[in-house]
Amino acid sequence: MSNRYVQSFKILDKKELCPNTYWYEIEAPFIARKIEAGQFIIMKPFKKSERIPLSICGWDREKGTLHIIVMSAGKTTRDLNEMQVGDCLSDIVGPLGQRSHIDKYHDACVLIGGGYGTGAVIPTARDLKALGNRVIGIVGARNKDLLLMVDELKEVCDEVYLTTNDGSIGIEGFVTHALEKILEKEDISYVLAVGPVPMMMAVTKLTEPKGINTWVSLNAIMVDGTGMCGTCRVTVGGETKFACFHGPDFDGHKVDFDELMKRQKMYVEVEKKALEAVGK
Repeated sequence: MSNRYVQSFKILDKKELCPNTYWYEIEAPFIARKIEAGQFIIMKPFKKSERIPLSICGWDREKGTLHIIVMSAGKTTRDLNEMQVGDCLSDIVGPLGQRSHIDKYHDACVLIGGGYGTGAVIPTARDLKALGNRVIGIVGARNKDLLLMVDELKEVCDEVYLTTNDGSIGIEGFVTHALEKILEKEDISYVLAVGPVPMMMAVTKLTEPKGINTWVSLNAIMVDGTGMCGTCRVTVGGETKFACFHGPDFDGHKVDFDELMKRQKMYVEVEKKALEAVGK
């Protein structure tokens, strides 16, 4: 008898969003049936690949598919981005982590995506909008060609601000500059920031003096993904937490970002050697 829980994890669609960054639709019916906004998966493109965590930018429960964005950063993400429609990933585990912390708020909700993080805020923005909230999106990148999923975010937000470091489109500067403009004209009850750690840290420093409820999605190094190995430990409010089990979203005002950034650099040299070994 065949195992009824076997899934193919076939790539059904693939689109290039910008250089070295792709959107995928992947067949994973059991995960698609259960996943909620804010949760993530851990996957391997091949049997001997390392396990890497990936945020989810959407899903289709009826089709049984997941939508992910993958930016080539290390060996495994580059291996994945070389796969094509019709190829099958070796393994996907999920849904993992806790769903986003959301409610019906009195004032506006701001969802901030930096780079690949934009896709990850879309499901939460959609859920906040469904609860009757006013939802504002901010998307930031170095230049206009690197902005991701802007149209998709506009579909689930009342308003979307764009920022680019070089001023090629939208507000010149960083996502915090857009957040400052929003704060000048209306009150905010909730902020979610997903993206590079320095960006998330800058957002929390801006919102903390104003007492704004601010969540960040921590992209700590992960191996196990279920809280067993402890690799993804982070310090939040002076306590040790596991990003994979207690998170990935945490109260940004309580996160020890300095420790997080140090831990993220633990395997930089190993990653460089891995890329050199395969001649990339």
